[in-house]
Formats: sequence, structure tokens, C-alpha cells
Amino acid sequence: MTSSDHAAQSERILQKARDERLKSQARWRKFLQHPEFGALAGVVLVFIFFGFTAGGTGMFGADGILNWTTVSAQLILIACAAAILMIGGEFDLSVGSMIGFAGMMIAIPMVYFGWSALASTAFAFAGALGVGFLNGWITVRTRLPSFIVTLASLYILRGLTIALSIVFSNRTIVSGVKEAAGDSFIPALFSGIAFRPLFVWFSQVGVIDQLADGSPAVQGVPAVILWALGLALIAHVVLTRTRVGNWIFAAGGDANAARNVGVPVNRVKISLFMFTTFCATVYAAGQVFEFGSAASDRGLLKEFEAIIAAVIGGCLLTGGYGSIVGACFGALIFGVVQMGILFTGVPNDWFRVFLGAMLLTAVLFNNMIRRRVTGER
Repeated sequence: MTSSDHAAQSERILQKARDERLKSQARWRKFLQHPEFGALAGVVLVFIFFGFTAGGTGMFGADGILNWTTVSAQLILIACAAAILMIGGEFDLSVGSMIGFAGMMIAIPMVYFGWSALASTAFAFAGALGVGFLNGWITVRTRLPSFIVTLASLYILRGLTIALSIVFSNRTIVSGVKEAAGDSFIPALFSGIAFRPLFVWFSQVGVIDQLADGSPAVQGVPAVILWALGLALIAHVVLTRTRVGNWIFAAGGDANAARNVGVPVNRVKISLFMFTTFCATVYAAGQVFEFGSAASDRGLLKEFEAIIAAVIGGCLLTGGYGSIVGACFGALIFGVVQMGILFTGVPNDWFRVFLGAMLLTAVLFNNMIRRRVTGER
């Protein structure tokens, strides 16, 4: 073989290698690699299942849709915060306890000290942000696992919630919030109903049913849904469209490497803990002003539901990978299944069975995706 033949053969080999590297990937393969794919598939399957089993029960009527949408929105509030924190490489197990504690920080000053609804709510948010800062600061300064730090916070906050409620009311519930709030705009901000005139018109033209008194079966869109969509949108934009989002992925993927290239890892992680407690306080404010009371058992086990929703949505337990949209899909699955079980008359105990099964399935699926992304065998 002449030298020219060797050169031609080498050129063909190099060209083939370049072609393999530049070979376009099928769109469906790219879609499968999105972190929210598993949750989206779960949403479709859940809707198909309850479409057959609960289609005639009113679950997909206007009031039924409002029920499972509201439940999903409540979980979205804390699931999107849990997701972005997990992407940053950390956990917060104190979210549920923060909900109960924030509720007490709102109710006690209003009912027993005569504070306005605005002052009490601002106090609760300031206190929650302080707790989030402390959780994050201890985690980054001591290098302790956030699992341990926030587990301690879980017990501290839950204990304080019970103790304070008993000290002031001699019960585990503090009531009288609606009376103390008076005509403040704060209750409507967190637990009000939006777009009432639009839904009145919907009932008049027959889009939704009317009650016996002529009012619409659905009064409007609950504020919690708007809060959930707004916070989820902000978190998604920050994560996918800003430099801070790149910092979050970097901090969760490899914190030391991120520090070496100038990422302010400590500030990022502390900010994420503060965002988590902020979302928990929004959740708490909605419940306090809706029910007119704060209870020491509010938010019980919600931290695990938020983490499960995030995992179902594609967040890896190891950090550095995940999606806010996927977490929202995970929360939607929760809401649909929880209310679907009620509509079909199945004992509610099966909901916990479903949560465990979904968690295991999501972890196995996400582990497979992680191996494809990282190239592990």
C-alpha cells in the first residue's frame, strides 16, 4: 500500500470519527433524558387511570378539578423549594415543622398581643428567613450533612410550636385569627379567591354549574394556586435562565470544583435554605388565614412529601440534576391521586402505599437516567 493510500485511509477513519461525534441524536432520545420525563409520564398514567375509575364521580367536574388542583398547589409551594435545594446538593427536613411554627408566629402576635395581620405576617416571614439562614450557615460552616442539621431543626421547631401554643392557649391550637385580622388585606392575599366575576360569567353561560342560590359552583381561583404558579415560575426562570441557576447546578454537582472557578457556593446554599423556609411560610399563611387558626400539627410529614415530589420530578439525591417543572408534575400526581382515592371510595391508607411505590420507582428511574447522563455502567 502506497503512502497516498495510507493517507486516504487515515482520512476516512478521521472523517468517520467526526461523523460519529457530530451525529444528531433523535428527538425522542433527547426528550427521554429530560429530568421531568418520568413525572410527565406518571401524570399521563394517573389521569388515564382515574379517567376510567373515577370518571363519573365528579372528579373531573369544575369543583372536583378545583379540589385536586388546590391540593397539588399546596404541595407545589414546598416541592419547588425542595427541588431547587436538592439540585444545589442539600436537603431540608424541617419544612413541615417550619409550616407549623410559622403559623404560630402569625397567630400568636395577632390574637394575644394585638398586632395587625400585616405586622404578624411580616414577623413570621422574617423569623422563617432567619431559621433558613441559620440552617444554611451551620451546614456550610461546619460541613455537617444538611440531613442532620435540618433533622435537628425539625424537632426544635415542632417542639417550640407545641410549647408556645400550650403556653398561650393551653391547647395545641390557637384560634381567633379571622376576628383579629379584621378588614386587613393580608387574609385575602394568602387565602382569598381571584377572578370571581369571570367565574360568575362562566356559570351564567353554562361552562360551570350553578348552586341553588344562583352562585357558581366554583367561586374563583384560590390564592394558593396563584402563589404556587408564581413561585414555581420564578424558581424555574432562575434555575434555567440566569447565572445563579448555573451556580446552583455547579454547587450541587461538585462544590469544591465550583469554588475553584469562583462560584459563591456558601451564599448560594444559604439562599436556597432561606427560599425553602420562605415557601413554607407562604404555605402556613394560606392555612392560617383560611381556617382562622394555627395548629401545632400543621405541616406534619410535609417535608417528606415535598422531597418525594422532587424525586418523582427527576431530582437526583446526589444533587446537581433536576427540574422545577418535574417537581410540579410530581406534586400534581400527589394531588390527583390523593383526591382520586377519595372520589373512588378507596381507603385512604392506600395513598401511603402509593407514595412509597412512587418513590422507589422514581429513584430507580432517576438512577438509570443518571447513569446515562454520566456515562456510568
